[in-house]
Amino acid sequence: MSVADSNRFIGWLPFWTLLKREVLRFWKVAAQTLITPIIFASLYLFVFGATLGERINVLPGFSFAQFVIPGLILMGVINNSFANCSSSLFMYRYLGGIVDLLVAPITPRQFILAYTLAGMLRGMLVGTAVLCISTFFAGLPWTHPGLALLMAVIASFLFAQFGLIAAIYAKNFDTLSMYTNFGILPLIYLGGVFYPISILPQPWEGLSRLNPLFYMIDGFRHAILGVGDTSFFIAFGVSGAIALALFLWAARLIHTGKGIRN
Repeated sequence: MSVADSNRFIGWLPFWTLLKREVLRFWKVAAQTLITPIIFASLYLFVFGATLGERINVLPGFSFAQFVIPGLILMGVINNSFANCSSSLFMYRYLGGIVDLLVAPITPRQFILAYTLAGMLRGMLVGTAVLCISTFFAGLPWTHPGLALLMAVIASFLFAQFGLIAAIYAKNFDTLSMYTNFGILPLIYLGGVFYPISILPQPWEGLSRLNPLFYMIDGFRHAILGVGDTSFFIAFGVSGAIALALFLWAARLIHTGKGIRN
């Protein structure tokens, strides 16, 4: 190994250390971070798959179970990507451990990348588990699997950034939980997880299109079922733009240290 390669490896060693710590953090409490959300998703699948799946039809040519499964998969990805980043960073701020990270030889880019990848890994693991369980309730056509994977990655990345931002601005545990209870969950449920917004009367359909989560959920479902309420161009364009904006916001906060130290 050359001197340049050695220096490059040493320069990224803090990043790998932080990433490993974040992955081990949620893996050691897998019953809480992985198993619990999978159980909740399984209950949704049982209710909408085994009991209502064949009795309700909101999309021609597909059962209700087939319609709702993509939304449940993405919901698992979103919730857990956000929860991993927000809870981890906030706890280190709350307990004072953030001081160790601030004095460590780690760049803002490495800092945000380590937290983001760990959050995305947890979100994608839960989403994959929900997908596997869903096969017992209904089969999916997977019209555009590559686009479906891309939308899941964009959604997990977006909410990992949102988790970092929420952790920086949160003053206490109640404030942090408000982001989930009064922000993410209402947007998910009103974003078309359990119904297509095209069946809504005006002005509710128009208002639903102001919900940013609608574009992620609809884009993901469109890629799987081949049918959606909006085009791929709009769904991926809006989702990608929001993800980029949140990344720049989180990077700015971490680079300046604003809100992290207190």
